[in-house]
Amino acid sequence: MGERFSKAALAAMLFALSHAAPAHDIPNDVTVHAFLKPEHGHLYLLVRVPLKAIRDINFPERGPGYLDLTRVDALLSDAARLWISDFIEIYEGDTRLASPSIREARIALESDRSFTSYDSAWAHLTGQRLAPNTDVVWNQTLFDVLFDYKIASDQSRFSIHPALARLGLKVMTVLRFLPPGGAVRAFEFSGDPGLVRLDPEWFQAALTFVRLGFLHILEGTDHLLFLLCLVIPFRRLRALIPIVTSFTVAHSITLIASAYNLGPDSLWFPPLIETLIAMSIVYMALENIVGKSTVNLRWMMTFAFGLVHGFGFSFALRGTLQFAGSHLLTSLLAFNVGVELGQLMVLVLLIPVLDLLFRFAVAERMGTIILSALIAHTAWHWMLDRGARLSQFQFQWPSLHADLIASVLWWMMLFVAAAGLIWTVIALLSHRRRRNSQGLSVPTPRSLKNGELPRVTDG
Repeated sequence: MGERFSKAALAAMLFALSHAAPAHDIPNDVTVHAFLKPEHGHLYLLVRVPLKAIRDINFPERGPGYLDLTRVDALLSDAARLWISDFIEIYEGDTRLASPSIREARIALESDRSFTSYDSAWAHLTGQRLAPNTDVVWNQTLFDVLFDYKIASDQSRFSIHPALARLGLKVMTVLRFLPPGGAVRAFEFSGDPGLVRLDPEWFQAALTFVRLGFLHILEGTDHLLFLLCLVIPFRRLRALIPIVTSFTVAHSITLIASAYNLGPDSLWFPPLIETLIAMSIVYMALENIVGKSTVNLRWMMTFAFGLVHGFGFSFALRGTLQFAGSHLLTSLLAFNVGVELGQLMVLVLLIPVLDLLFRFAVAERMGTIILSALIAHTAWHWMLDRGARLSQFQFQWPSLHADLIASVLWWMMLFVAAAGLIWTVIALLSHRRRRNSQGLSVPTPRSLKNGELPRVTDG
């Protein structure tokens, strides 16, 4: 911390020698473009940020406020280190890389498009600079830097922590990683994403997505209310097993299918799913109020609504699939595991709380009606608000073609197979319960003679 403060003080002294300029405000939106490529014992990091994000610096000017490119070049290396590289941590395996050398730092025009690819960005940073007599205002320019890290091998696994949120009120970092072999992996971070593994092992990706799934179910108010509706009338584990199993299987189907781009990609689809999720909560709450639900009916309805909730999970997961690396299916399954762990924790907490509530505070039937009515009221307003957003989109039926028909048939077969699997599991569980209930015969008083102890026999 002391070393960083000393660097900042030194830089301030250097910049104070330059021509005074107005203080720089914190920009609202900042987009950082970066390339990271390991190659022949080097890890090259190419970064582009708006120059207006480099604050507390008096950039030298000439004439009527134009940037003095001749004098500003001498300050760019210190600015790159103090504002960029000091806040980027890169790891080779578990070892943090030493501070990089700065191969190049220069100013570019806002119209420059060289950062559309790594090759063009490299050519720009190693080519000619802007002419010293270029007339440009400081806050209408870009700041490009080429950092060079020493590495042991370009085949290593790399991680990065780009803590660049200090550059603006809202900072978006677009990073493209180019590992050996020609593949390009694109990442997009908002603010400070923490440590990002650019090429994770399967277990690293799995742990990341288990955590994401667990947190998502706890942060999703609509999913929690849906779970509460499921638990209120069925507070016994034996009754909840087929219901929760059907929900798990259903949302897993649509989540995985959506991740593999098998679902609709129209603009109206996300608001439609959000509206249907609210409708599912309203329906379940009203069913609890009416009190006509049975386990068999409830698991079938839960399966249908689980398909809808799976699409909702996929929307939340869409922005994080970039962290899966080459382990997409593993990450999806791990996300499901995290969701189920979150659901299990919610159930473990809800069941005893509801039991205590219905035992000491309010009668079970009256408590069920009151809780379900409150949930239905909340979800009803969600449904109206989301429906209003949905009505702003114009729905168009897709044109009928062979690919669409094949996709519909695929979905139908998948749903039938999943429903059949759940029905088989529930039938087996029901058969086992009947056998267990018939497996013990209790003797009547007439069979007890002469102080004879009752005998327990297998059926």
